[in-house]
Amino acid sequence: MKFKERTLKRSGGFTLIELLATSAILSILMSISIPAFSRWAPGYKLRGATRGLYSDFAVARMTAVNLKGECAVVFNTSTNQYRIWACGPNKVFDNASGDDVLVKTVDLSHYGKGIRYGSGRAASPIGGTFGDGITFQSNRLVFDSRGTVKSATGGYAYLQNHMNASYAVGVIGSGVVLLKRWTGAKWQ
Repeated sequence: MKFKERTLKRSGGFTLIELLATSAILSILMSISIPAFSRWAPGYKLRGATRGLYSDFAVARMTAVNLKGECAVVFNTSTNQYRIWACGPNKVFDNASGDDVLVKTVDLSHYGKGIRYGSGRAASPIGGTFGDGITFQSNRLVFDSRGTVKSATGGYAYLQNHMNASYAVGVIGSGVVLLKRWTGAKWQ
C-alpha cells in the first residue's frame, strides 16, 4: 500500500507571534524616536524660516538691480509677516498708490508653532538693540538699483521659536546678506 505524500500549504498572512513581535519592536522604536523628533522639529522649523528670510533678502536685492529701481522688505511684527515690494515712484510700499508691486508676502506662522520675531535667549544684540526684533530703520529694508542698502547702516531681523532658540538675518550697507545663530554665548 502506497502512502500519499501530503504537503501542508501555508496560507498567506502572519502568525500571532510574528505580529506581536513586530508590534513590540515598533513600540520600542516609536518610544525612542518621538521624544527625539519633538526636540529636533522646532529647531528645524526655525532654520527653515531663517533660510527663507535669507533667500528673500537676496530676491529683494536682485529685484532692485533687475528693475533698476528700489525694492523693499517691510516687516510687520504684530502679525509676524513681511512683504517684499518692488517700489514705484511714490515709494509708499502699499497698493494704495497703485505704483508699488507686491512681490511676496510671508507669514512666519507657516513655518510652524512659535516662529516669530524676537531674540529668544540671546543675551546681546549684534550692534544696537533688539527692539521689536527688527533693527532696520522703520522696520524696512530698502535696496537701491545697485543692490546696496538705502540706509547706510543696514540692520537685522531676529527670529525665534517657542523654545527661545534664535537666529539673526542681516544686511550691511553694501548689500551683503548675513546669517547668524545664537550659540548660547555669542552670535556665530
